[in-house]
Amino acid sequence: QVQPVESGGGLVQAGGSLRLSCAASGSFFSSSWVAWYRQAPGKERELVARISSGGYGVYVPSVTGRFTISRDNAKNTMFLQMNGLKPEDTAVYLCNTFPVNSGWGQGTQVTVSS
Repeated sequence: QVQPVESGGGLVQAGGSLRLSCAASGSFFSSSWVAWYRQAPGKERELVARISSGGYGVYVPSVTGRFTISRDNAKNTMFLQMNGLKPEDTAVYLCNTFPVNSGWGQGTQVTVSS
C-alpha cells in the first residue's frame, strides 16, 4: 500500500496559521477523493476535509471557514491551509484517500496553545 508523507505541523498560538502538505505516489492521487484526517490524544481518528479530483472541497462543520483544502495532481501533493487555529485543533494530522484505501503515514503534529 502507498504510504503518504505529511509535513508542515508545528506549535502555534491560538489564532495562528499553518499549512500542511501531503506527498504520495501517483496511484494515491489517482483517487477521486483524497482527504485530511486528524487524531487527538485519547480520541478516535476523524475526517477533517476531503477534496475531489476536480478540486471541490468538503469540510466538517468545526473547521468550515477556517481551513482550506487543495491538491496539485500534477505534483502528487495535497495541502491544508489552517487559519484561526484553536486549541481544540491540536492533533496529529494525516492524509489518505476517501474512503480510506491506502496505508497511513506517520502524520504531522499540530499543537495550538491558548
